[in-house]
Amino acid sequence: MQNIPAASDGKHLGFAWGPGDILVYETLYKASVAQGSGCSFIHEVRKDEDIYSPNLRKLFNESHHIFVGLQTIREDLPSKNKKPQFVSISKNYRSVIRACMEELQQVAVSTKDAEVATQYGNQVSILLAIELIWNLCEVLTLSGSLLLHLLDWVRLHKADVDEKAAEVLQSESPAEHHDYWDVPGGTQTLTEFDVKWRHWHGEVNRCLQDNSFASNQHLEIICKIIVGDEDTLLEHKELLSTWYHFLVTRLLFSHPTVKPTELHYYAQSCMTMFLDARSVPEPLDNILLAAFEFDIHQVIKECSIALNNWWFVAHLTDLLDHCKLLQSHNLHFGSNLREFLLLEYASGLFTHHSLWQLAVDYFDNCPEFGRVYLGLQIEHIPLDTERKALKVLRICEQRQMSEQVRSICKIMAMRALRNNRLGSALSWSIRAKDAAFATLISERFLQDYCTRGTFSDLDLIDNLGPAMLLSDRLTFLGKYREFHKLYGEKRFSEAAKLLLSLMTAKIAPRSFWMTLLTDALPLLEQKEVGHRAHDNMDKKRVLSSLKTSFELLLMQLSSTSSKC
Repeated sequence: MQNIPAASDGKHLGFAWGPGDILVYETLYKASVAQGSGCSFIHEVRKDEDIYSPNLRKLFNESHHIFVGLQTIREDLPSKNKKPQFVSISKNYRSVIRACMEELQQVAVSTKDAEVATQYGNQVSILLAIELIWNLCEVLTLSGSLLLHLLDWVRLHKADVDEKAAEVLQSESPAEHHDYWDVPGGTQTLTEFDVKWRHWHGEVNRCLQDNSFASNQHLEIICKIIVGDEDTLLEHKELLSTWYHFLVTRLLFSHPTVKPTELHYYAQSCMTMFLDARSVPEPLDNILLAAFEFDIHQVIKECSIALNNWWFVAHLTDLLDHCKLLQSHNLHFGSNLREFLLLEYASGLFTHHSLWQLAVDYFDNCPEFGRVYLGLQIEHIPLDTERKALKVLRICEQRQMSEQVRSICKIMAMRALRNNRLGSALSWSIRAKDAAFATLISERFLQDYCTRGTFSDLDLIDNLGPAMLLSDRLTFLGKYREFHKLYGEKRFSEAAKLLLSLMTAKIAPRSFWMTLLTDALPLLEQKEVGHRAHDNMDKKRVLSSLKTSFELLLMQLSSTSSKC
């Protein structure tokens, strides 16, 4: 967000969104009624602000590689073979999120600038929410052993669990450590866990009914917790940071074999029980509830509203679509949800001076509108340098986007011509196959030759090859340079033939006729003959024809001069 001056004299401001920024302009209209003292500044709101954050560059770059790899998974593979690959890709995405989050956290802690620390802290919070949602969607849609994975999910988002567990295990007597009960865990299967839990649950309930622990209040509280007594759990909810931690605790101690279809009921009730009656659910709460209801479309909708960029929804939707877990439906303008989100994300990338190159692969994998969007976005890329122009041109040529190729080449040719770089201008016009522009530049070359008596960019002109056929004027330029080379090598007979063809072909500009006549004079005065009779006769015929053409050309020039 950026301050820009408001319009003067109470005039209205008009605005229009561009590819990444907003264009604001002063209009001729004035407010009909005075509306207070007004303000001398307005706020410019920029779309996809996170795209410009240097700290998130790693997230965009590395997730791009994962995305490209995902597109290579063959559609015809059996689902059982693809599922492990999809789970692995999902974990790779989460690893990138966590790595980026940890780097931001380190920067936020180390910086002495309070404003910067707050900015980085906000980005960490957003990434934490993104990773939390992604992980939950992965658990609910791709993983087996639901409860065990939910336990892992909570553990991953309770940052101090791993540290506490390590501390407990390294102590002399782990069972007596004060954090022992905060971190118990195991690697048993769900069936083993269920059998042991039922036996254990029955034993603890009998002990409570017998008042076996009545003499020890703390032990009795522990027993009530482990049998899932809701009142006791809520009395100690300060030990749990969020309602979804409470949810997993309640499920573990009361319903460890919960069915996926029952999750939404427990999630809703746990949130209601955990939050204060006056509390309003946060956007993250609504997103998690939608995930527990297996309403993926609602998750994507809520995330699109709550998050400040398209990165998360675009990549998650793409993965779920590949997993056939997202019911694809066409939107009102014809594209499906996956493609719409990828197009929006890629369009945001295209506004960045270097990330635009990543966007190309996203557009390539949008079969409906990707090519159209790519073409439109390429038109807005600032071609600051010739190197960048060549990059963009290569992208267009690889995709046979001939219209964009011509446009880029013409822009670069015009720029080179304005800077009097005739060689570069001619090279770009040839690449664009623009005959009219090649003619214009060829005439500039000839004008320069008439002024200075020499050609610039000889390497280019000497190696035109078939490209010289693009226009008559370019052909003349290439052949006229070839005449000079023959003359310089004292191959006068061949030079005379070529000059004769240039004079008779009528492709020379009228302004250049006098130059051709001047070039013909020394050849007409040549007395050297070939070594063989055939060469001698051939040369005489050429010189005779050259003389005739010389006289005709001279007469035409004289006629033109007299009329003037």
